[in-house]
Amino acid sequence: MAGSWWAKAQVGGMLLALLGWVSSCVTTFVPLWKNLNLDLNELEVWNMGLWQVCITQEEGVVECQAHGSFLALPPELRISRLLMCLSNGLGLLGCLLAALGLEGWRTCEDKPGRKQRLLLAGGVTLGMAGITTLVPISWVAYNTVLDFWDETVPDIVPRWEFGEATFLGWFAGAFLAAGGLLLACSTRSTRTATPLAPACHQAPAARGLAGGHHLHPKNADLVI
Repeated sequence: MAGSWWAKAQVGGMLLALLGWVSSCVTTFVPLWKNLNLDLNELEVWNMGLWQVCITQEEGVVECQAHGSFLALPPELRISRLLMCLSNGLGLLGCLLAALGLEGWRTCEDKPGRKQRLLLAGGVTLGMAGITTLVPISWVAYNTVLDFWDETVPDIVPRWEFGEATFLGWFAGAFLAAGGLLLACSTRSTRTATPLAPACHQAPAARGLAGGHHLHPKNADLVI
């Protein structure tokens, strides 16, 4: 029962990690980190991401334009780019390491200690990927809240709000961290004790001789 539970925990952690990694990659590249609705023109919705700004019109036409310069971006967007790319790389590396350490794979079966270290390394790497996803998402969300409630800005000026990618990034970071933690906790010793050789059973006659019992002369022929 214990082995089955550990195997299910590894499978569940791997699925969470893969889901979190895919969601993190989507969050990195979609231009939905911030949304802006113009009061003067409600037919247009502005969406901002780490790489470009898009304008969605009522007819469904989407026009996107890349950010002009990396240095011209706000600090949170510049650092968020780097952290999200780092998160994607760490997530991929963590999934590969953890996959090699799963019990279902035949790699390194003769070296259980190595499989254990691979699984632990994959879990730790996935946890780091989750952190590097949550930090930029939370930072951008925090600055969005500050700008939204900034009293020095006139009320007629439109305010940026949370985009769909913000919530997707939070889920991605949570899935990566949870999957990494589950994989790391499922790491267990796979050492198996060498079974003892079965005890040799002596024949009844031999046991009798070893115990000092003498055979009766009339039964000696039967024994022979």
